[in-house]
Amino acid sequence: MTLHIKFKLYASLGDYLPAGSHSHTAEIEIDETATPHQIIERYRVPREQAHLILLNGVYLRPDQRDQPVFKDGDAFAIWPPVAGG
Repeated sequence: MTLHIKFKLYASLGDYLPAGSHSHTAEIEIDETATPHQIIERYRVPREQAHLILLNGVYLRPDQRDQPVFKDGDAFAIWPPVAGG
């Protein structure tokens, strides 16, 4: 079964979104068995740059990122590490 989700990449990660994306967001189709790490790999986002990963605004722990967690209409957002001080 195919799911439709919103894939959001922020800051420097926005360069990895597919052409035609708007406001840091792309509407993508995924298989219902897709995992967060598979989506990250599909769009060639370096794993070490995928620091903060949220599903519908809720933090995905590292142990949740290799299992299917998506439902149709979900929002999957990723931020890179933030530096500053």
